[in-house]
Amino acid sequence: MAAETSVSREPDRAAIIPWRGLMAAVLAVAVGWGGIAYAANNSVQGAAKKEDGGFDGDAPTAILVEASSGSVLFEKNADELRAPSSMMKLMTVEVVFDAIKQGKVKPTDEYRISENAWRRGGAPAGGSTMFAILNSKVSVDDLLKGAIIQSGNDSCMALAEGMAGNERIFAADFMTKRARELGLTKSTFGNSSGLPDPANKMTVRELAKLARHLILTYPDMYKLFGEREFTWNKIRQQNRNPLLNTLNGADGLKTGYTKEGGYGMVGSAVQNDTRLIVVINGLEDADDRASEAKKMLEWGFRNFETRTLFAANQQVGYAKVFGGESRSVKLASPEPIKVMVPKNGSEKLIARIVYNGPVRAPIESGQPVGLVKVWRGRNIAVEAPVYAAESVGTGSTVRRAIDGVSELVIGMFRASAEKL
Repeated sequence: MAAETSVSREPDRAAIIPWRGLMAAVLAVAVGWGGIAYAANNSVQGAAKKEDGGFDGDAPTAILVEASSGSVLFEKNADELRAPSSMMKLMTVEVVFDAIKQGKVKPTDEYRISENAWRRGGAPAGGSTMFAILNSKVSVDDLLKGAIIQSGNDSCMALAEGMAGNERIFAADFMTKRARELGLTKSTFGNSSGLPDPANKMTVRELAKLARHLILTYPDMYKLFGEREFTWNKIRQQNRNPLLNTLNGADGLKTGYTKEGGYGMVGSAVQNDTRLIVVINGLEDADDRASEAKKMLEWGFRNFETRTLFAANQQVGYAKVFGGESRSVKLASPEPIKVMVPKNGSEKLIARIVYNGPVRAPIESGQPVGLVKVWRGRNIAVEAPVYAAESVGTGSTVRRAIDGVSELVIGMFRASAEKL
């Protein structure tokens, strides 16, 4: 059963505090035997309104994320499914990166450029291409460069056919399966390139999550996104990402355009040891796309700073335990839980622990239990996994019997309530 500290009232005055007192201000909130969660309900200085320096953008869908913590600084229709166009190539690239990391594919492996890849994705198609020659064999390493730097449709098709036999199988079995493993629950794929297909749908939030994963998981391979040019078949092409030449610290990731999806971009840059990721989609002009992405990143760097909500291994809260020698277990994170907050303002952050509970004993120290989610207004600013900070052994027979009866009674009560 899912448990969440759902706080519908205003936080206690003790929880509305200046930043310096945040660490000690933890408010316990019980939500019933079906899963008691204890969470921080804290407020920090912030600003989100336009008149207080908030962002006002033109993109129909957009999101701005800090890469290290995953903090969401701005979002607009971030969960709306749209055609991702060539931005979807990031999913194809991730599948290949993962296969290389696992040793299933080598960068030196060579895949043949089929007539399908050449005709639909190569020079005859008139779209973005690496100009691979029909029936030639190209290494995985070069195909990745073609896909990332030149946005080659032929590159992606050759990778898909080389790994899965055909593009449809790659999209359905490789891309979709991997997306679900990464927590991309809404994304669907009809091909490897992002060329128009009714099945190609992604949200800017999931594109940002995918970009963050690529950056953090494959730091060496991610460097390909910052390469300024690539020459293949004696044809030299520039990287299509306009941020590389207009914004300090920009090093990725991908632009996209189809008539259905409009102009979009996944961009990232680092300034003063802070990396931000921006995703926009649905604009009507390529220049607007470039200026919008740059404007949003500059706004984020200018107005936000990173602060620590909970230090590494600091107690975050509790979770209810079923059948244990203790009735609750302390929760913590081995990594600091950080969030990007506005440098000035009066915005409040609400932190809640969400988990399936009560957690059945025995519980091992370090066992994953749930998530701490931090809300900025109605939007989730950051979420991070929390783990048992201690071991809890199995309780006595009497303890387990009492817990069992309590769960039965509450289950009956909830079932009756649902019928009303």
